[in-house]
Amino acid sequence: MSLRIIFAGTPEFSVSALKSLIASEHQVCAVYTQPDRPAGRGRKLKASPIKEVAFEHGIDVFQPISLKNQDEIDHLVNLNADLMVVVAYGLILPKAILDAPKFGCINIHASILPRWRGAAPIQRAIYSGDAETGITIMQMNEGLDTGDMLLKKICPISSVDNSQVLHDKLSLLGADALLEVLPSIINQSLRPEVQDNSLVVYAEKITKNESTINWQNKASNIQSQVQAFNPWPVAQTLLDKKVLRIWESEVVLGDVAGMVAGTVMVAGKQGIDVVTGENILRLTQVQLPGKRSMNAADLVNSRNIRDVVLG
Repeated sequence: MSLRIIFAGTPEFSVSALKSLIASEHQVCAVYTQPDRPAGRGRKLKASPIKEVAFEHGIDVFQPISLKNQDEIDHLVNLNADLMVVVAYGLILPKAILDAPKFGCINIHASILPRWRGAAPIQRAIYSGDAETGITIMQMNEGLDTGDMLLKKICPISSVDNSQVLHDKLSLLGADALLEVLPSIINQSLRPEVQDNSLVVYAEKITKNESTINWQNKASNIQSQVQAFNPWPVAQTLLDKKVLRIWESEVVLGDVAGMVAGTVMVAGKQGIDVVTGENILRLTQVQLPGKRSMNAADLVNSRNIRDVVLG
């Protein structure tokens, strides 16, 4: 059976899922995405990645500001879809929309629910030092990521994964999981799993204020911060009262007892070794204000920072 599907998504994370549906036997009858937004120095209106893909394949695109008014609800209902697939769309779906398709609305969420409900599951998983995350396909209801779970796929978080790398892995995993779950939706063979509310953890939106490094923390915790905030907002500290952004780093085991946290112990070809509350953090890719990111060794070559206290 070929499903008639409405797809709703906006950012790059959603693209793999849309492309997988377009390449499948199913019909994407309409795409919903956020209105075009100003972007770049010229602040020209820019289409979402999802809109661009839809246009390339001749799929009708709709960009309502809200789905709560009756005209928008009626329009979507009249599309007579079997299913609505939602991936990082960004608008709240009222009950009338959730109930409109034959098989309702399903969502691809970038975590193993109920851990990391909310806006920033990828960054929060890395920042918290989780060993794994994954994808959950859930049946949507009126709550925030509270629907019954239809399928879960685990993804290990490697020691070198930053948010962009993990984002790309989960985007592809989500597309695969979507195609895997559709036959079971059609034949209604799924056994939805209710989320255990005692295990809920919320993935609050990332703020720039969180990017400042506290060198009193363990090196492993700061390393998680660096990786979670790459590519945005990028972990940072102060060097001579100027912001030094930390793009890449690694933990080095070492005795730091009695040393002042934030002190540059060694600055050489391998990078910049900084004292933390436990062990050493070696900075390997950094950025000064108004400059491009550079190897930490290049910064060392341009100035003497040994024994300087960062922060």
